[in-house]
Amino acid sequence: MTKKDSKENFFQNVYEVVQLIPRGRVTSYGAIASYLGAKGSARMVGWALIASQPMTRIPAHRVVNRIGLLTGSQHFDTPHTMQERLEQEGVRVENDQVVNFEKLFWDPSKELL
Repeated sequence: MTKKDSKENFFQNVYEVVQLIPRGRVTSYGAIASYLGAKGSARMVGWALIASQPMTRIPAHRVVNRIGLLTGSQHFDTPHTMQERLEQEGVRVENDQVVNFEKLFWDPSKELL
């Protein structure tokens, strides 16, 4: 397996996990990386989601940083798209941060046993 194949497989694994995040819930880049056995690769999860943007079926708006900040919002069509999509699902956002983040947090390591 080449390094490129490994990266493509990781990206595909990220997409599969992100598609499982329920509407109205959020997770973090680090939680996905940890679930995939790549703890410390949160940035790589972010890169995968940036690459997914042309594929609208990937709900990348449900992935935020470890404290609930919408750090990926600049990679959507407009700076407000991520927040708008979350709010359409009932997630409240104030000052680019998910309100009640701990309550809405979906941990793939616990949910996908």
